[in-house]
Amino acid sequence: MIPSLTETTTLRRLVEYAGASGDFYEMHYDLGFARALGHPELAVHGLLKAAYLGRLVTEWLDGRGRLTVLEVSYRGMDFRDRPHTCHGRVTATEGNRAELELWGEDDTGRRTTLGRAEVSYDEETPR
Repeated sequence: MIPSLTETTTLRRLVEYAGASGDFYEMHYDLGFARALGHPELAVHGLLKAAYLGRLVTEWLDGRGRLTVLEVSYRGMDFRDRPHTCHGRVTATEGNRAELELWGEDDTGRRTTLGRAEVSYDEETPR
């Protein structure tokens, strides 16, 4: 298993991400709008959750290689001020490459984000 990563997305992080990505959909910053859509709280951007999974992998690699493929699908919503925990595991290795299964869970343990990644290790780095 890859060591998990937990992020609790604050309003500040949502606003920073909206500014960086250009995704200003109101459900990410306007609580009244989000509630009118039936959400209990502001929703975390899907691509921000993908970034958390990418960070999980790059922190685990710790300079021993690089992330070459990252694929993510969204299966549920995550909300502001609630922990989102990213997990991963190596599913296959061949030479200096590895395939990973990735997922993110909401604060109830429900998998809201699924993904896969491929990494290549530096050839001189023992595994």
